[in-house]
Amino acid sequence: MGASTEIRRAVTHDLEELLPLFDAYREFFTGKPMPGSREFLAQRLREQDSLVLFATEAAEAAGFLQLYPLFSSWYATRIWFLSDLYVDERFRKAGIGRELVEEAKRFAADARSIMVEIPHREPHLVTFYESLGFARDRDFNLYRCYLAE
Repeated sequence: MGASTEIRRAVTHDLEELLPLFDAYREFFTGKPMPGSREFLAQRLREQDSLVLFATEAAEAAGFLQLYPLFSSWYATRIWFLSDLYVDERFRKAGIGRELVEEAKRFAADARSIMVEIPHREPHLVTFYESLGFARDRDFNLYRCYLAE
């Protein structure tokens, strides 16, 4: 991470700077531009029902990470779901993604765990997350019931 990198919790006035990153993230994973980013991200920031960490490099929007709160009935505690991590191509290989995850771990330190889904088409992310202390779940094999596509 460069000396001019800043990571902080995003707030509503960050929407315009975050939006291009959020759109690029969604397009990267879906392969096409997707509508609804502005409304969705604005609602998350306004309602504060997720944690969005915002990275800037020399005051330029460089990346973001989004955590959603969940709860474990088994352990009667909070867990976090790391839903989104994106670093602009211009800032990749500078350690910003790693620092965003480390900041998320510091934020969630009082929780039981942070979960992350790794897309099958991005196997290199297994190595990335394992290098940050993540491991394949020992208790659950996740299945999903799709209700809408």
